[in-house]
Amino acid sequence: MHNQEGHQLVAKIEIRTNAAPQPPARFSQGVRKGNVLQVAGQVAFDPATGKIVGDTVTEQLAQTMRNLNAVLEAGGASIDDVVMLRVYLTDTAHFAELNAAYDQYVTDPAPARTTVYVGLPAGLLIEIDALAVLED
Repeated sequence: MHNQEGHQLVAKIEIRTNAAPQPPARFSQGVRKGNVLQVAGQVAFDPATGKIVGDTVTEQLAQTMRNLNAVLEAGGASIDDVVMLRVYLTDTAHFAELNAAYDQYVTDPAPARTTVYVGLPAGLLIEIDALAVLED
């Protein structure tokens, strides 16, 4: 497919997997366009039960990363392809716990990261989204 100027258009593709929680509203788990993959914010829901996994940031981070990695994989990527992670925490007091557990989930060179403090639905302590760039 080409546009009016004759440039080839790159399709925008929805990424969907049952290995991660299904979106509760009209958005994709991930979207890939060319070699760019954006993963929507993932939380600590068990995809099979819809229940929150864990009561601490460390426990919820583990499930959140399982969900994030499932969407990355469904889009043809891995954590090695992630250039940016955005981490959303509900409490500034959780920052040290996040950092203590975080290193085991990323590879070097580590992705860029922004941490933002937000309100999340009751029981959720963390949400993470990711931007990955794949090889052509």
